[in-house]
Amino acid sequence: MRSRRTRIAASVRLLAGVITLAMMSSCHSRGLICLTADCEPFALEGSLNGLVGSGLVLENNLQGPGVGFSGPLANGTQVVFGAGFLNAPYNLAIQAQPRSPAQTCVIENGSGPAGNTQVTNIVVTCTTNPPRFAYVANRSSNDVSAYTVDPSTGALAALAGSPFPAGNLPVAIAIDQTGRFAYVVNQVDATLSAFNIDRDSGALSEVSGSPFATGLSPTSVAIDPSSSFVYVANGGDGSLSAYAITAASGSLTAITGSPYAVGHSPSSVAVDAVGDYVYVTNKADGTISAFSIQVGAGSLMATLASPFAVGDAPQAVVSDPSSDFVFEVNAASNSLLGLAGIGSGTPIETGDSPYPTGTAPYSIAMDPLGRFIYVANRGSNDISVFQLDKGGLLDVLATAPFAAGTEPSSVAVEPTGKFTYVVNTGSGTVSAYAILAPSGALSPISGSPFTTGTQPAAIAICN
Repeated sequence: MRSRRTRIAASVRLLAGVITLAMMSSCHSRGLICLTADCEPFALEGSLNGLVGSGLVLENNLQGPGVGFSGPLANGTQVVFGAGFLNAPYNLAIQAQPRSPAQTCVIENGSGPAGNTQVTNIVVTCTTNPPRFAYVANRSSNDVSAYTVDPSTGALAALAGSPFPAGNLPVAIAIDQTGRFAYVVNQVDATLSAFNIDRDSGALSEVSGSPFATGLSPTSVAIDPSSSFVYVANGGDGSLSAYAITAASGSLTAITGSPYAVGHSPSSVAVDAVGDYVYVTNKADGTISAFSIQVGAGSLMATLASPFAVGDAPQAVVSDPSSDFVFEVNAASNSLLGLAGIGSGTPIETGDSPYPTGTAPYSIAMDPLGRFIYVANRGSNDISVFQLDKGGLLDVLATAPFAAGTEPSSVAVEPTGKFTYVVNTGSGTVSAYAILAPSGALSPISGSPFTTGTQPAAIAICN
């Protein structure tokens, strides 16, 4: 995989050098006042704890550029948060909070007066924002069921006004990382419905200009971590539609060059946790198409060797939080495949791939820390669970699979990683489970399963 745009490198000292050199050259041009003759710079250091999401940016409000952090690998001690100058005050602040999942980070010991000693006691602590709302696309009743999520128990409660009307045969749903907009794929209409989410009540209201045209028979939708771009896989014409999100309203504009050609019968689309790549499973071809996202534009460029062969009838795909690994499930061969190196154009299978799943695996999800993988098996009516280590190896959980309803078709883990939700198309329900530490095993929560509309197809959860 290529280097992440926001991840801190292994050598934080090298990063500090880059920051401080840049600041030395711009010290006087920016009008900063340093009491020492040479404006001697130094690193602002300390510990970073609890980071899971991507896009955390900190900056010294008085001096220097912002520094970005992404994913759990950025946590640790002696982390360089920025640069200051000896005998000059510093005031470290958060420029951008993490996304994917949304988190809130706070700073301790982040400011101080003029001095002549290094700063090493800064503490940045991040916590994941609790789940607030869950939304289920119902393919036969042509609507979206909406629920509040109890952050303590995981229980769902229907919202006032739910369900909300969608287009014909809604089969997929995605929510942007700000929790402000929901996008629903309508397969028969070949459209994408866009909704505003009321951040107080969770109610949905259609965005101006919605619905937006897609390709034929759209099957899946995904949003990049920055909440800037939407991607839709179109099963009927073998294409991938790309849109830019208008931040103020949630409306969509087709990106120049869209749609992009993929394989036959694309069944799912996913964006990696960092926002570098888009992956599309091509069910009829037994391949995955991979694209790099052009920074700031959202346009796509196919990676080397894309599309490349995977299993038989690949149905769904997910990327781990580090974006080092990609996992996909094959509906016809009842298997899960792990891959590394997709961005370099030389994908290789990880561990003992392929791993056995239940019958007709249909959906795949991973917890925010990248510890567990959950697979909804539509044919055997159960959930397979795998434990993931840092090298991309998987272990099948001995106590799995766990019973679900009839035809489980969509699985999602809420942002804090405490609960898993499974949509049962045949039962018209959502099964809810607590995730048991440290194994990742599932335990049904009180009140589960919860009633949905007719033939629910997909679920999404937001902070």
